[in-house]
Amino acid sequence: MKTIKDYLNLDYEIIIRKVSEQDGGGYFAYYKDFKGVMGDGETADEAMKDVKSAFSCYLEVALQNKEEIKEPSHLMKTKRINITVPIYALEEIDTYAKNINMNRSTFLVESALKQIKA
Repeated sequence: MKTIKDYLNLDYEIIIRKVSEQDGGGYFAYYKDFKGVMGDGETADEAMKDVKSAFSCYLEVALQNKEEIKEPSHLMKTKRINITVPIYALEEIDTYAKNINMNRSTFLVESALKQIKA
């Protein structure tokens, strides 16, 4: 299980917007993947610090409540690749993956990540 520090070190996208003088001025910041996590400040840096503090508080509560915390959405995008696999190996992969109710791509990704982390 990841810690607050682990999540804070992930590359979540933070959006910072300048607030018009009519609306009070300053800056508004929010996490793209967490609609309720927001911050503001007189400067962009202050807004960034504020939103990161809000995210830290969110993480603390979410972890205490054992809630699922999303990974950064841009890391979950997929990319098609072309690999060469001997037919006999592909058939074994497909059979094994099917037996554990998994598709080929998911099996290959999970197997590769398991090997990397070993």
